[in-house]
Amino acid sequence: MKRGWGIAIAATAVLTACAVWSSPDRSLVLQPVVLCEDAGWCWFQDERALVLDDDTVVFGSVANGRGDASRKGDVQITQWQLSSGEARTCELFDRFERDDHDAPALWLRPDGRVVAAFAGHGKDDLLHVRVSERPRDATSFLPLVSTRIAMQRGRGVTYANLHELGGALVCLSRAEDWNPTVLVASDHDGRDFRNAGRLLAGEGRPYVKYASRAGTLHFVVTEQHPRDFDNGLYHGTTDGTGDVCASTGEVLGSWGTVGPQQCTRVFAGGPDAVAWPCDLELDAAGRPVVVFSVQVDGRDVPRGQGGLDHRYWYARFDGQRFVAHEIAFAGTRLYAGEDDYTGLVCMCPDDPDVVFLSTDAHPATGTPLVSAADGRRHRELFVGRTRDSGATFLWEAVTRDSTVDNLRPIVPRWRSDRCALLWLRGVLRTYTDYDLEAVGAIVSLRR
Repeated sequence: MKRGWGIAIAATAVLTACAVWSSPDRSLVLQPVVLCEDAGWCWFQDERALVLDDDTVVFGSVANGRGDASRKGDVQITQWQLSSGEARTCELFDRFERDDHDAPALWLRPDGRVVAAFAGHGKDDLLHVRVSERPRDATSFLPLVSTRIAMQRGRGVTYANLHELGGALVCLSRAEDWNPTVLVASDHDGRDFRNAGRLLAGEGRPYVKYASRAGTLHFVVTEQHPRDFDNGLYHGTTDGTGDVCASTGEVLGSWGTVGPQQCTRVFAGGPDAVAWPCDLELDAAGRPVVVFSVQVDGRDVPRGQGGLDHRYWYARFDGQRFVAHEIAFAGTRLYAGEDDYTGLVCMCPDDPDVVFLSTDAHPATGTPLVSAADGRRHRELFVGRTRDSGATFLWEAVTRDSTVDNLRPIVPRWRSDRCALLWLRGVLRTYTDYDLEAVGAIVSLRR
């Protein structure tokens, strides 16, 4: 790692810093804090983690019954107190569904209470919500409120993404005809949602990541599921007036009339470049920044035989267009059949120049990461910083020589000089079958 910016990763929850290496080939070896011994999450719910104050981090997950069959399918929230190192997990729904797609999205109400919203994986038309009993405390919750979402072309409700839009709390979910749908809360209590209609009108099953600021909602979207389409990526905005706009502000149409490909193109997909969004953030100027995965070996390959070569990309909007760069080797698929599943990449929300990624190949060279601990290939975490808007990155290892995979990093919004890095560690066989624990560390970013 070049001198000029440093990184120190806490080996315990009391912010004990590891050494800072000066070489990009030296790894930061840490002992992460185990926060929840049975946890899984997908990546199309946000925010999956919040920092409530400088001493409290919370995140949602779904248990798989690892070591305790009575927890199979539990929807849960974990609270991590940084000063004491204590982590407590609270059950939101007992044995709901054994599926990581059911992880809750979290929202901090103006009164400091935490809203947790979640849905099944298309199993019904219900959105489930629980609200914390006390402000800035996610260790106990008021009773569950389940709302049946009225739909004309329902395929079941899937995913929850909580944002403020036009002065209202909204939940963006996959609902009407498998399209992103705006569910509007009756007030900021967040307990009663109604269907305000589709945000977009896609032909298939578009996948969406969201970010918002000052009442404007940004989204980045595919055409369909990457199993079914050689996806590109597209960006747009809405401010709650019912219009969908291009990245430049041009009105494209009203909610439910605009398809993904009518929005501003971020990345052109193709048989050798199938994209899937991983994270969307806004920079200091309020412009969107996107990180995403691209499968490059799927041309004319049957399902289950591709996905052995993925790349991570980074794209920033410069005011007129998106400038995209391939930034790292993402390694191989997580498992056959979902050939586009990767370990994932995310950004630091307070500084999108900093990214964290999971890969089983060295991000700069593509060399397989074979652990010295067991002689097997595993996914490790890396952190990178760009100083030229994504054209180049300098990579530093966060984990190394693991005996299991390190997957699906999350960084909640907090502050620009340090962040709470959360990830899953263990074995993921499918989205309904995994042996994973949630772990975390505090990362100090010094310029």
